[in-house]
Amino acid sequence: MHCAPLIDPAVRIADPPRPSGRRAVPELTVDLAAVAANTRVFAARAARLMAVVKADGFGHGAAEAAFAALGAGATSLGVTSVEEALFLRGAGIRVPILSWLNPVDGAFEEALRAGVSLAVPGREHLAAVVRAASRTGRPAQVHLHLDTGMSRDGADPAEWAHLCRQAREAERDGLVRVVGVMSHLGCADTPGDPCTDRALELFRDGAVTAARAGLQPRFRHLAATSATLTDPRTRFDLSRVGAGLFGIDPTRTTRLRPALTLTAPVISVRTVPAGARAGYGHAWTASRRTHLALLAVGYADGLPRTASDRAEVLLGGRRCPVVGRVSMDQVIVDSGERPAALGDIATVFGAGDRGEPTVLDWARWSGTIEHEIVTGLGARLRRTVRRSAVAA
Repeated sequence: MHCAPLIDPAVRIADPPRPSGRRAVPELTVDLAAVAANTRVFAARAARLMAVVKADGFGHGAAEAAFAALGAGATSLGVTSVEEALFLRGAGIRVPILSWLNPVDGAFEEALRAGVSLAVPGREHLAAVVRAASRTGRPAQVHLHLDTGMSRDGADPAEWAHLCRQAREAERDGLVRVVGVMSHLGCADTPGDPCTDRALELFRDGAVTAARAGLQPRFRHLAATSATLTDPRTRFDLSRVGAGLFGIDPTRTTRLRPALTLTAPVISVRTVPAGARAGYGHAWTASRRTHLALLAVGYADGLPRTASDRAEVLLGGRRCPVVGRVSMDQVIVDSGERPAALGDIATVFGAGDRGEPTVLDWARWSGTIEHEIVTGLGARLRRTVRRSAVAA
């Protein structure tokens, strides 16, 4: 018996619905002026600044963040995948872009045609990039990537000299130009950690090895956000800064401005007596007569469930606790003696200027880091980009 397909392959599946219009819905506002201000902080400390806009610009919008950072002192962009780099090219960005995390069969030909530089973490990747250069007739600009202690991406130090010699051979053949030597620090969030000293020693040795092989890279880059802020030894010719552009300082040493504000409307209010229970599992019980407000935002929008019964929002000009478990689409807020009104707007997080919680607060309440909060925000949030004073 012949069965018809459940889905006609000729029919394009629509994108998921997103909020639209003027309805009061959860709204994420991206402050590009904050991105620009943070960029200037790093540009003043770095020899040159690469703005890292991977993961959709840490959840802020890759192209918008890139333009803001470039207008405030960044001279190049960094991403992980070739696909992210091609997206930026499609947005009209023509500055140098480095892609540093790709499989050995990555889209290297497309990268070379688009003028995207590639990080090379080993001999197999170098061979693949060389093949792509041969097929396209375009020499590849590469940054050799050395592992200096994270046991993650990058070439093993034992293989480094061989990789440098192989890269020099490819340069002689006109297929490759080594423009950079790079690595990443695993402990820079803790200034003074001795593992940074060891990584720095390995990186310097790696740069010497590259020079002995006949390579003359223009850029040596090791520092990201934390090291750029706290350790001048690590800055070399270029700093790669991502999280810091968006107001995140893992070292807690520098005042940066958060660039995201999340608000949500009150869609339901009720008065409950002492002993009333709330949420899944009845995890919260009212200790007194109180007023509850319901917000249409939850873990599908990026609010961590682990923040249940610890988080707060700003509602009616004061902090109010989130009670019960964070649900997929909603949270319950205890507004105490003062009831909220339908349509009131709660600030879930923001810059903290008005007493509202920040992304750092939510990270602490959920036992994670700010990076995870901002990159995990859901696609159904209505997004507004505030561009005022970006180039100021």
